[in-house]
Amino acid sequence: MKLIAQPLTAEAFAPFGTVLDVPRQAGRTYFDGTLANLRGGARPSLSVARRDEVAALPFTATTMERHEFSSQSFVPIDCGGWVVMVAPHTADSRPDMAKALAFLAGPEQGVTYGANIWHHPLTIVEQPAAFAIFMWLEGKGDEEFFTLAEPVTIGR
Repeated sequence: MKLIAQPLTAEAFAPFGTVLDVPRQAGRTYFDGTLANLRGGARPSLSVARRDEVAALPFTATTMERHEFSSQSFVPIDCGGWVVMVAPHTADSRPDMAKALAFLAGPEQGVTYGANIWHHPLTIVEQPAAFAIFMWLEGKGDEEFFTLAEPVTIGR
């Protein structure tokens, strides 16, 4: 299977979450409504991650992940382009790769994946990068990884 990464837009990504675009003018944009915690005992978690391994397009994806009870936000701190791949659920709650979409995000775009959304792990494509990551953690069932039966090639 091959997916062509489209430019990341709020409209195209809406079924899976929210695009966090940097405001074009001075000021602040609030995205509070996009943060989701579906467990009362979960605590907020904010981390900063650095990725030095840069993927070249096209690349092959073999894994998807989800956070069944929490949204997960990725906010670039120092970044070039990066890939966002998402998929809806099948009837048995696995990623439906036949309906998967891939997007190419710019350095001033973050995303919040909705709770229980299948997505590919963070993949950068232009330069090493750093991201702030926010989600809710309880200590069990915080994340689930799924190995794809058939790899997916993501290109331009």
